Amino acid sequence: MNIVVPIKLVPDLVEELEINDEATDLERDFLTYRINEFDDHAIEEALQLKEAHGGSVAVVALEREETDKVLYTALAKGADKAVKITGLDEDASSHTAAKAMCKVLGDMEYDVVLTGVQAADDRDGQLGVLMASYLSIPHVSVVSDIAIAGDKLTLHKEYSGGVMASFEVTPKVLLGVQAARQTPRYAPVSRVRQIMKEAELDEVEVEAEPGAGSIVRRMYTPEKGEGAEMLDGSTEEIAGKIAALLNEKKG
Repeated sequence: MNIVVPIKLVPDLVEELEINDEATDLERDFLTYRINEFDDHAIEEALQLKEAHGGSVAVVALEREETDKVLYTALAKGADKAVKITGLDEDASSHTAAKAMCKVLGDMEYDVVLTGVQAADDRDGQLGVLMASYLSIPHVSVVSDIAIAGDKLTLHKEYSGGVMASFEVTPKVLLGVQAARQTPRYAPVSRVRQIMKEAELDEVEVEAEPGAGSIVRRMYTPEKGEGAEMLDGSTEEIAGKIAALLNEKKG
């Protein structure tokens, strides 16, 4: 089974994040980027399926400053092919990115596309939905626990409230992965460096196509509250203070 995993690079959340002067985006000049957490799970699930059932795994990403490193890391983990898409600006919307990804997939053989369920920087979860629409294939999101038997995939989808549903699908299909069956594997730095010497990234230039999408009019930093109030005293005294606070809020 041939699997393609589109991935996205997002700002590393361990960095100090600042809003730009226009208050419409992060100040990105000095940010470092890493692979989106959910996309990392999609890669792991793809590798697990490949190891259990054979086939191949290809990873596709838009060109960014850290893209080469992320793609080589995917190859070091076990992916068979890595494709870097050039020609799109950093602020490309999910619609534009989806169209670019689909153009690249048009020249690839695939049975299943695995995306992360959402990205840490926009959280709109629309890339997979849009790609499935452009590719005219079925889509299931918030997926975990994928199993293959013959030409059928059995998977679990989570709904709000923790309700789980079981689906049976057949290729071609696109799945939005919420969590892989195990923690994404680690690729040693030495292995990544070795792959960088031995392997080459496929590079495809795509002309950006405009698409509808959300527009950020203004961003704000969270307001700081007054802080927590620590309650002292015995169990009975603390319980009384909590009750008094609740009654005060209620009134």
